[in-house]
Amino acid sequence: MIVCVAEKPSVGQYIAKVLGANARHEGYFEGNGYQVTWTFGHLCALLDPHEYNPQWRGWNMSALPMVPTRFGIKVTEDKGVQKQFNTIKNLIEHADEVINCGDAGQEGELIQRWVYQKAGCKVPVKRLWVSSLTEEAIAEGFKQLKDQSEYQRLYEAGLMRAIGDWLLGMNASRAYTLRYAKGVGKDRQILSIGRVQTPTLALIVKRQQEIEHFVPRTYWELKTKYRDTLFSAQLPAEEDEYAITSEEYGNAIIDAIKEQPFMITSVEKKKGTESAPRLFDLTSLQVECNKRYAFSADETLKLIQSLYEKRITTYPRVDTTYLSEDIYPKVPATLQGIKDYFPQVAPLLGLKADGKKSAQSLPKSSKVFDNKKVTDHHAIIPTGQRPDNLTANEKKVFDMVALRFIAAFYPDCIVSNTTVLAEVEMSKEHLSQIADNQLQLTNNKLPFKVTGRQILSAGWREVFAKDNTNNADNENNENNPNNENNASNAQALPAFTQWEAGPHVPQLIEKTTTPPKWYTEATLLRAMETAGKTVDDEELRDAMKENGIGRPSTRAAIIEKLFQRKYIVKEKKNLKATPTGVELIRTIISPLLKSAELTGRWEKKLREIEAGTFTAQQFLDELKQMTSDVVREVKTDKAGMRCPVCGQGLILRGRTRYGCSRWREGCTYAENF
Repeated sequence: MIVCVAEKPSVGQYIAKVLGANARHEGYFEGNGYQVTWTFGHLCALLDPHEYNPQWRGWNMSALPMVPTRFGIKVTEDKGVQKQFNTIKNLIEHADEVINCGDAGQEGELIQRWVYQKAGCKVPVKRLWVSSLTEEAIAEGFKQLKDQSEYQRLYEAGLMRAIGDWLLGMNASRAYTLRYAKGVGKDRQILSIGRVQTPTLALIVKRQQEIEHFVPRTYWELKTKYRDTLFSAQLPAEEDEYAITSEEYGNAIIDAIKEQPFMITSVEKKKGTESAPRLFDLTSLQVECNKRYAFSADETLKLIQSLYEKRITTYPRVDTTYLSEDIYPKVPATLQGIKDYFPQVAPLLGLKADGKKSAQSLPKSSKVFDNKKVTDHHAIIPTGQRPDNLTANEKKVFDMVALRFIAAFYPDCIVSNTTVLAEVEMSKEHLSQIADNQLQLTNNKLPFKVTGRQILSAGWREVFAKDNTNNADNENNENNPNNENNASNAQALPAFTQWEAGPHVPQLIEKTTTPPKWYTEATLLRAMETAGKTVDDEELRDAMKENGIGRPSTRAAIIEKLFQRKYIVKEKKNLKATPTGVELIRTIISPLLKSAELTGRWEKKLREIEAGTFTAQQFLDELKQMTSDVVREVKTDKAGMRCPVCGQGLILRGRTRYGCSRWREGCTYAENF
């Protein structure tokens, strides 16, 4: 008998149907030589501290760091979980072969391996690896089963992630709680610290402090209207970013140019192309759903997971926006499957996936298909199954995924970009009134500039013409060429000619510098993806994903955990740290625990384990050393102790030194650290 273990009951039920295992039993299906059962979540987990060492049951600083000689696992203490585990164990004990049908990713591999280990599995284990749950994909997957050993590195990376979270979480949380938390005994406040959770909170706190301490500056922009078009003055590059910092200075410039003729010096038109927006990975889908519908990251993950389990879309927990070459021949069938729901598919019907550049060929762009940028899974796309019986929110998410997919096979958008340069010679009479002639102009001529854009051929933008809410990943409207609304609303310029001249109306526009924007879930997800760095360029963002904090599949859970622990709150769409969250970050002295960049390097090493360029043992050795360093920092920190000089005050930690809280009363204790 072959035992198949799926990731959850609904998936198990469908796999059983495909295999012809139609007889229902308690906790599994049977038939046609197969028994199909399932897990649900983590049936097994790492042991608790006291299960390694009884002395670790109580929270005691002297017992830290807690580093087990060998990590062990247990079945989760839940009656339903234990009942299902016993069902799986009994089936495996009588099996000839086991097929791992778990979630095709790092965490899914770990969940399954732990169950097999705890069940004492001694028979061969094969791996089913599919990117969708359609009948065709599952049937094809069962023809291409691989030995479990080929996924050993994937398991090791997942195991090191779990051990790393245990080591740092358990030790750092206990050390900081014992050393700094308020209250005693049962009333003691627990300071929860996590490998990804804490640097994520630190990002929010840092941004909040930047906003709270922001000091606005007033400045003026100089513009002038010529032929109903507003041109912007181009102040010399060496000038301060906000060069006109006083109204008097700005008015002096206006006096020097207002009576002088405005002359067009250059009119340059360039034809350009804009590619369709990239297909979705999980993070970009969560970002877009948050921006458009205010869905939380967790809510979006649940919706796209539901679409996957309904066989409507492909595997969702992915971090690539590309498709593998083998998907290309299947595209016509996928488009055919959704044609009744999207009229935009009509122009693509009848095109062949032959890779040739002809009128009958389906386009094949390297911006869509690239094997080098696809590892275990490809971007999220429709499967071609009928999207029936969807909830309203599921339909919103599916429409976004489907429209991106359709747009990928439309022509590029063709635009004409126009740049018009102009200048005004400043009046010598008024120029002398500008103190020290700060402008440093060439020939005393002040340059101006305006740009415009005209869409010559809409191309892929036609796909979104009836979907006014779809902004094609427009998180940076003013800079993102993929934002169809931005291009559509670009300024249409009159037909200027070189050397034409005429009167103009200059004006000063008062501006005030603005603080950084609050994080939303959309922008926080991007910050986690790039280890806190602001990156607009998609290619550069792809390159930085290796060093992002967390995985696409776990980031939503991390944000939810911050809410649950009351470290952050949401005001409208803005994420703000609570006083408890701010105080926690202030308390943490270890840069490792707060740095998104350092944590991102750790994530990179986990990926290297998966790729075979770094070993699990190397990572474990580093983990143990980091854990010891964190605990030692807390133990040797003097903050909160009695002052050794006066014996009455408490030692406070400043930026670079310790000092007595009674220094205002004359205590002289101070010590650098």
